[in-house]
Amino acid sequence: MPATTALRQRSRTLIVAATVPLALAALLADDVRVRRQLDAARKDPLTGLPGRDVLMDRTARLARSHREDLHVLVADADGLKTVNDTLGHAAGDTLIAAVGHRIGAWATARGGLAARLGGDEFAAALLLPPTATAREIAALRELLAQPVDHDGQTLRPAVSIGAARAADLPDTAGASRLLRGADMAMYRVKTREKPSGYVATRQDTYTPTVHGRRPGRPGTHLPVG
Repeated sequence: MPATTALRQRSRTLIVAATVPLALAALLADDVRVRRQLDAARKDPLTGLPGRDVLMDRTARLARSHREDLHVLVADADGLKTVNDTLGHAAGDTLIAAVGHRIGAWATARGGLAARLGGDEFAAALLLPPTATAREIAALRELLAQPVDHDGQTLRPAVSIGAARAADLPDTAGASRLLRGADMAMYRVKTREKPSGYVATRQDTYTPTVHGRRPGRPGTHLPVG
């Protein structure tokens, strides 16, 4: 083989060898970019929190690995309609954003995850020692109740919080069942049937739904059909 031909082939080999890592790096960078875009699309634009599907996935994984300490909390911002009606929807958005940011930071600081379920409802999944449940819920309630400023006006959030503890339920109770229990506990706190910090019982968690929804939700009073 002539020397010039061999040199050309070596040059081509070097060029290809140098190009492959660059192409792989570009593909990886593009993959990261797409993942970030998908993650951003799955987050609530007002609070920056993920939605129900992300929460359910985290809850299911924790239920498999740390069931004894797994807690699911549901928090409902009381009086949002009054704020919207009297001060406008911008004030309501400020209130929701503040509650969302606070519960998100609270859950993250404890190694958990918070999500916005929709409207004025939030949830969190995290690991807590059973002896700390009441204390932690009280701390969260106090945090969420801190005043919020909106254009010089002071908004005072009032939040109802309920919880469900995986260890109190059958091993077959999955993520959706835990969320249902926490939602029912929150409703009992909201209607003042139970004190703040109430943890769902099995009966709460397995309360029959009405039209597929927790009793007390809008639409559950309507007749079937």
